[in-house]
Amino acid sequence: MFSGLRKNIRVVMERDPAARSALEVILCYPGFHAIIMHRLAHRFYRRRWFVTARLISHISRLLTGIEIHPGAKIGEGLFIDHGSGVVIGETAELGDNVTIYQGVTLGGTGKEKGKRHPTIGNNVVVSAGAKVLGAFTVGDNSKIGAGSVVLKAVPSDSTVVGVPGKVVARNGRKVEPQEDYEIDLRHDLLPDPVAEMILCLQKKIDRLEKRIVQMERGMSGVSGGRGC
Repeated sequence: MFSGLRKNIRVVMERDPAARSALEVILCYPGFHAIIMHRLAHRFYRRRWFVTARLISHISRLLTGIEIHPGAKIGEGLFIDHGSGVVIGETAELGDNVTIYQGVTLGGTGKEKGKRHPTIGNNVVVSAGAKVLGAFTVGDNSKIGAGSVVLKAVPSDSTVVGVPGKVVARNGRKVEPQEDYEIDLRHDLLPDPVAEMILCLQKKIDRLEKRIVQMERGMSGVSGGRGC
């Protein structure tokens, strides 16, 4: 238990530059509190003490503003930054070293039974306000842009932005061993597909304008020749 606590404290210290001490993390970080209480609730859930598990989860939500269903499976190294409004569904599965920002929902669609929430791979960053809805997989080392709504599977090493979410970048880099892999937390540095499309249209307009000018010059030359 104490080993797990130390790991969770270390995760916060590594990924949040505002964290100044272990004591501050223990006393003042709702994401840390929510993860610890989820571990306890999940143990009761696995023993089929469902009411007790849900009660612990409910108390955790009241204290932290983070709602994690006790049935969710969470790997090592989860970091929930700020955390207010985060919702993680019952059949959601999170790999190791996942980073989640405020307002994120890992939810389901409809009333189907069984697996209905997403599976998040290792080293994934889910930015503020993103919604990942459905029983599909977000591949390792991927990044979900702020405010995105992801409704289908995401390949590994991808960046997703937009509503609905679209893969706009795949760097294809080889995944390094876990202890050497550095998680990219720059969720503000994302491609802008709208700006790229506008730029593409502008280039096409420029080419068309040049062709029109050339055609007008050609027509002017033909007209001048006939006059002579």
